[in-house]
Amino acid sequence: MKPDLLSLLRIDLPIVQAPMAGVSTAALAAAVSQAGALGSISVGAGNAEQGRAAIADVRRLTDRPFNVNVFCHRPAQADAAREAAWLDYLSPHFAASGAQPPASLREIYKSFLDDDPMLDVLLETRPAVVSFHFGLPDARRIQALKDAGIVLLASATSVDEARQVEAAGIDAVVAQGYEAGGHRGVFDPERGDPAIGTFALTQGVAHAVRIPVIAAGGIMDGNGIAAALRLGASAAQMGTAFILCPESSATPHHRALMQAGEGVITAVTDVVSGRPARGLVNRLFSEIGAPGHPPLPDYPIAYDAVKALNAAATKAGNNDFTVNWAGQGFALARALPAGELVRLLGGELAQASA
Repeated sequence: MKPDLLSLLRIDLPIVQAPMAGVSTAALAAAVSQAGALGSISVGAGNAEQGRAAIADVRRLTDRPFNVNVFCHRPAQADAAREAAWLDYLSPHFAASGAQPPASLREIYKSFLDDDPMLDVLLETRPAVVSFHFGLPDARRIQALKDAGIVLLASATSVDEARQVEAAGIDAVVAQGYEAGGHRGVFDPERGDPAIGTFALTQGVAHAVRIPVIAAGGIMDGNGIAAALRLGASAAQMGTAFILCPESSATPHHRALMQAGEGVITAVTDVVSGRPARGLVNRLFSEIGAPGHPPLPDYPIAYDAVKALNAAATKAGNNDFTVNWAGQGFALARALPAGELVRLLGGELAQASA
């Protein structure tokens, strides 16, 4: 029998709000946690001091448990020739906005795999939960966090990855289905994305590991949560469902796209950041990501280029190169305050489970 996840996380409802770097905020995480679910923030796109500040911001708003997510990608290997070729490929799009591409690209996010200052912040601040995306840290970091009394979660996109998560001593695994928005948690992108749907993955992982499973991807309402629980999950992680909440930092353009109706679709591309991720399709996907583009710089160096392009285009009044992560169920998102949404989801789950 698997450990009781709700007791482990000290939450009332089997709902985890996905960390969503760039969209989640302290206000969103706190509102979700206050309503009895597990709110989350991501510190993967910041440095240690920014991480410390983000954790403090949530603590000012709630004394309930919340999750802090870090990125465990393989540190980028700079390649000046590949990066120059990529900038050359993007240069016509910069020119169309009256801008020049940057002279060089940077590794804008540091991996937790070699970020000891971020580890120190987590050990000092001791959030109730820490989650890993893109892989796993080494045994020393895992043991240090466990010794600090922190519950650990990690994403997996296949049964094999889930088994690695369990073997590393992680407390619960997030089974990230292909429907999920944002970056795929694939451990080794060079081996390809298994592209397994949420419910097939949830069942496979639940049968393969003894730790609790959190289903993620395409789950938008209480019926979806109930379905995941029936298939062996102990909870559901939901990200896209919270994007339209007023507490999220999603842009007006992002919100409008999600509510536009016909003609808006999602797809997975690696050209935005250098790793596969699902978002709302625009010219980043259809033109820059078209077949025949040059080899990509490593993640997150490639992301530096797209962020510069988006800034130039937006300044020129063009939203064609914005990054709008969303899962396949985005059309079912509801524009409600986060606490109200959690309570509604809890009611829908109770009704679906009756």
